[in-house]
Amino acid sequence: MTSAAATTVIRNGTVVDGTGAEPYDADVLVKDGRIEAIGDIGAADEELDATGLCVAPGFIDIHSHSDYVLLVDPRAVSAIHQGVTTEVVGNCGHGCFPIADPALAARAIYGHSDAVPVTWKTADGYFERLEDARPAVNVLSLVPNGQLRLAVVGLEDRPATPEELQRMTRLLEEGLEQGAWGYSTGLEYAQERGATEEELTALAGVAARRGGLYATHTRRRDAGAAEAVEEAVRTSRNAGARLQVSHLIPRSGVDEGRRCLAVLEPALAEGLDVEFDMHTRLYGTTFLQAALPPSVLAEPPERQAVLLRERGTRDAVASYESILSAGRDWSRIVLLDNPVHPQYARRDIASIATERGEQPVDTICELLADALPDPARLMVISHCHTEVQQREAFAHPLCVPGSDATTLAPDGPLAGSTFHGAYTWAAWYLRFTRKERLLSLAEAVRRLTAAPAQRLGLRDRGVLRRGAAADVVVFDADAVTERGTTFEPNQVATGVRDVLVNGVFTLRDGALTGFRAGSVLRRS
Repeated sequence: MTSAAATTVIRNGTVVDGTGAEPYDADVLVKDGRIEAIGDIGAADEELDATGLCVAPGFIDIHSHSDYVLLVDPRAVSAIHQGVTTEVVGNCGHGCFPIADPALAARAIYGHSDAVPVTWKTADGYFERLEDARPAVNVLSLVPNGQLRLAVVGLEDRPATPEELQRMTRLLEEGLEQGAWGYSTGLEYAQERGATEEELTALAGVAARRGGLYATHTRRRDAGAAEAVEEAVRTSRNAGARLQVSHLIPRSGVDEGRRCLAVLEPALAEGLDVEFDMHTRLYGTTFLQAALPPSVLAEPPERQAVLLRERGTRDAVASYESILSAGRDWSRIVLLDNPVHPQYARRDIASIATERGEQPVDTICELLADALPDPARLMVISHCHTEVQQREAFAHPLCVPGSDATTLAPDGPLAGSTFHGAYTWAAWYLRFTRKERLLSLAEAVRRLTAAPAQRLGLRDRGVLRRGAAADVVVFDADAVTERGTTFEPNQVATGVRDVLVNGVFTLRDGALTGFRAGSVLRRS
């Protein structure tokens, strides 16, 4: 099927329609990019035999960071091979608009490189550039708070002034008017640490008045994580906003995770609209430079090179409570494969420091100084979760899964890039819930489809029904699984045979077709 104009029947499959209803055997007819009928279908222009396979709505990644990489390689290979047809970007306060200073904005854009110059300023400009790239998946975006603050406050670690808050409000309103679906924060990151609860409430209220979602990477995800979730609930309540807590389960153990869940349940009982998502890894992924305080990050590379080798800077790093420094246990932080220090790849910071005869903070500063002017080449993982936490999170009725990653490809311009979860998250989720007997297949699919669609307000995706957009995945429920590992992550998942996006075959018989039919979905 090379366009959405022909009719295609997917015959003899087991329909898992996304609603959570029991699967049933039926044919699915696709016409003009929509689901035309479900039942006993006659002849069509093209037929696809799905005997022994499941036919479901395309999966929706509610927490993606593919904003920029889809401009670099719009094929979305790692996502399509898992049945993902829609990605929600602009999460964790990171994203591609609004832009005041492109060099500064790069600090809140995952996967940023020289491949695609940032020449746009607004949501409109970004969406138009994305449309020109013709992504293989549908894309919708939140307005990222990190870019609001970088555009107005810069990297200063302080609250916004009333005048600055007014400017951020105008930029947020502009993004929402141009089609964004809500507002996100990443309060652990340097560019947002100075944001007060009052500031967040004011901005979340702007999104709420336009029907948008408030998604938050909370202020603390180690000790004190539950108190940070309480702040998110207060912000939601006072702003009148629907709340999505990003990757809720903290890095500080099972008990703290249970306390976080215990904060949400009474909020729901109170009548607040609250849910959460969770990634599928036992570790977090970020940049090593996240260990640095804003005062260092704000400096240009040539000045950073000097500062990173000064004792005063290293003392400041040692006392700085960053996303990486929980308990000052640097054995949890593992440097990934990189071109700067390949001899230290796949090793933890504590052991590298011991070998070098240094304190871990000195090692971090030396490694980052050596990586300038592009310290983003040094990425790390932080071992911080357990399988008990995963089971409790994914069994919870308020939880939907998300990648918390960028979509990638094992070939092409992103071949050398790594982001854990990119190739594995949806396939892992289906395998894990099946193996652990955690959820029924119908419920697992609902949380990948209708649940995130309803959360966002997408009315014509996430379900298989007449008139819905023809985002469809055909997969083997007993065989779908991830192949990527911690240190060999760039391996496509298996078990998904066919994927249609807006009625167009993007994956056929397990191979990419070369057609890209994704849409940039703007909220009206």
